Amino acid sequence: MLVQRPYLLRAFYNWIVDSECTPHIIVDAAQPCVEVPQQYVEDGKIVLNIAPQSVMQFSMDDDAVAFNARFAGQPMQVYVPLYAIEGIYARENGAGTIFPEEPAYQALDKPLEPTAEAPKKPKPGKRPSLTVVK
Repeated sequence: MLVQRPYLLRAFYNWIVDSECTPHIIVDAAQPCVEVPQQYVEDGKIVLNIAPQSVMQFSMDDDAVAFNARFAGQPMQVYVPLYAIEGIYARENGAGTIFPEEPAYQALDKPLEPTAEAPKKPKPGKRPSLTVVK
């Protein structure tokens, strides 16, 4: 099965916005590839307002949430991979969800196992040979 988070995030986001509330996401800022204003991170977490009127060039796809916003008057590009989003809720009443842990995202937390043999580097000036698999 596919991971649930992109589907649940979109559904809750649309529900919160359609209910005329302000969507906020809870982000684990310590995850790889997260680009958020570090001065607002507390205990490794940051809460971001992703309301349409608060952000510009908003994008939400199966991999990440990205947008431009101002923090204390300073413009910033924000990028949050979906695996770093822990939940979404409405500021006005707290309605929303905390996402369950998903095995596909948990695999990102584990270091890669070393392979038995490192690939050989081609000699300078020589092109590596390709193996065609049928």
